[in-house]
Amino acid sequence: MIEVTHLTKRYGASTAVDDLSFTVRPGTVTGFLGPNGAGKTTTIRAVVGLERPTSGSATVAGQRYADLPAPLQEVGTMLDGRNAHPGRTAVGHLTGLARTHGIGRARVDQVIGLAGLESVARRRVGTFSLGMAQRLGIAAALLGDPGILILDEPVNGLDPDGVLWIRHLLQALAAEGRTVLLSSHLMSELAETASRVVVIGQGRLLADEDIDTLVAATARAGVVRVRATDAAPLARALERRGTPVTLEEGGVLEVAGTDAAAVGALAAGLGITLLELSTVSGTLEDAYLGLTAGAVQYRAEAAR
Repeated sequence: MIEVTHLTKRYGASTAVDDLSFTVRPGTVTGFLGPNGAGKTTTIRAVVGLERPTSGSATVAGQRYADLPAPLQEVGTMLDGRNAHPGRTAVGHLTGLARTHGIGRARVDQVIGLAGLESVARRRVGTFSLGMAQRLGIAAALLGDPGILILDEPVNGLDPDGVLWIRHLLQALAAEGRTVLLSSHLMSELAETASRVVVIGQGRLLADEDIDTLVAATARAGVVRVRATDAAPLARALERRGTPVTLEEGGVLEVAGTDAAAVGALAAGLGITLLELSTVSGTLEDAYLGLTAGAVQYRAEAAR
């Protein structure tokens, strides 16, 4: 378990993390989200002992990371896939890490196979693509067979097969009862991998919810999407009933305050053939953008 309790981190007059509390529990892949500058990296660095909190605490398995007797075997961490020395081979890098904790060569070979690096195990890391470097970073995080995993942007640079591999791997590890914290900007992929999400903005907690609950709470309730062979009479009939209708691109109607069955019955009564009839559901991206709208530090100006 990872516990962040009233964590605050200041750098001079700047507050990076502000009285932040949340818990990442075993058996779940938890996504960690926030805009650039939200304090995600600072929080993770505090959890793994690379930053000293100004106040509050961040613990793993009930202890400060610095107090763990064998960190690799408690917490697997990947903050930067390119942290291995470029002159070392993949197997040399992992063997060096393994020796610091008395981990045998058999486990090195096992994680190389698990990460799909057999064919490049004796190549120098400096020749690796970004995706291969990410796989090596994940292999290093798994080396001690830890009960807790903290991964920052693990799918960055991976091809579709690699993305699918890491998704299934993390879900399988969580199913074994491990604690998995996954930081990512790829909202659609995180929604496929995680079941819970922690969202922060400007160093403060914005949400700590199951993804389904968060999405349902921010979904566009009662909005039906309709495409018809003749949309105009259907729109007029809906408006006569006091039902708000918006015409979108491509002649699509978005109908508010009703359900798909009522729209379908009305169209059938008018003899109008429907080409599409669906309920608009929310997404994690919708929920995230709604939560962080007032907490974005950097905004791009619209093109002129």
